[in-house]
Amino acid sequence: MSSDTDRRVIDGTSWNELCDALKNAGNVILSDQPSDPLTRAEGFRYLSRLTRAALQTFVEHNDPRAPVLQRVVHETAKMGADNPDIVYSNAALSGEYKYRIRGRRGSVHYISFATQIGHYGRGAGMPPTGQIDTSSLRVRRDGTFEILLSTEPPAELAAGQNHLPITKDTGTLIVRQIRLQPDEVLADLRIERTGGDPRPAPLTAEMVDAGFQSTSMFVSGAAMLFATWSRMFQEHENRLPRFDPELSNRFGGLADVAYYHSYWRLSPDQALVIDARPPHCDHWNFQLNNHWMESLDYRYFRVHVNSATAVYRPDGSARIVVAHRDPGVPNWIETAGHAFGTMCLRWVRPEGDPPEPGCRVVPLADVQGLP
Repeated sequence: MSSDTDRRVIDGTSWNELCDALKNAGNVILSDQPSDPLTRAEGFRYLSRLTRAALQTFVEHNDPRAPVLQRVVHETAKMGADNPDIVYSNAALSGEYKYRIRGRRGSVHYISFATQIGHYGRGAGMPPTGQIDTSSLRVRRDGTFEILLSTEPPAELAAGQNHLPITKDTGTLIVRQIRLQPDEVLADLRIERTGGDPRPAPLTAEMVDAGFQSTSMFVSGAAMLFATWSRMFQEHENRLPRFDPELSNRFGGLADVAYYHSYWRLSPDQALVIDARPPHCDHWNFQLNNHWMESLDYRYFRVHVNSATAVYRPDGSARIVVAHRDPGVPNWIETAGHAFGTMCLRWVRPEGDPPEPGCRVVPLADVQGLP
């Protein structure tokens, strides 16, 4: 046997530790969390989704020599108040290499390319190392563009070329395509490593062992992190205060987005009324999540609204109403069978320091008569 890693894979230690870690992650669902059947069922399903996403990320597509843009967070794999308006794509990177993204812009409203350190399973968080978005992306007349990723900027950039910085510690690329209307066409994107053999390395015991260890850390770390945040949000239930920007940036949020995370709780005859005057910004959205910070099922329920789909009042403000039943007013957000959970409002690239939206819980029967 050539190494301790070989022994761990050959005798099953690596696999057994993964299974033990997944079993222990169940304690996050069981400890100091709601114990009703729906929340527990969603909690254990959440762990299965995190496991699926982690194996896809760290075992199947974890070779930075042959990066793959893949959808890890989507309709049936959710985490961290995933935005229903966003199509997320991830790829593994390394500061040892250089990369090129080739793209065709499409008509999607907003695109962000962000490089980051680590992943949710590591205690150090996911601090950013570089970002390009729609506001600065250079696109050719035919709608195509290129993004060069490297630790050092190129001497010059041709038409339609961009540079996205990475560092020696960069490990992840996250692409966010924000589609405010369903008919918007997503950008067509491909990533490749430049200056070397683009094929993946042959599988080794070390790669499998490292992938299983990262999977263990991801499932346990992500579950624990967002369960902790969910408890923290309950301190300002049914309000929407500004989320700490430093904390958001540390764990993968975008620096030019103002996040308002909180917790909601309503009885069957109550409604949460949110009044906000959107600041001048690129776009905004509001969404409802379950206790585990998974967006509710936006495929079948109206659980989010954005700047393009909202109905505005004559003064330019927007009133959003969260309720179990349709109160017969615009911008109704349905709870999809949930009595409580988390929620999030985002202003993207807002001007100034937007105020906290006004929130109040009122009888459902009174909603239509509110001024």
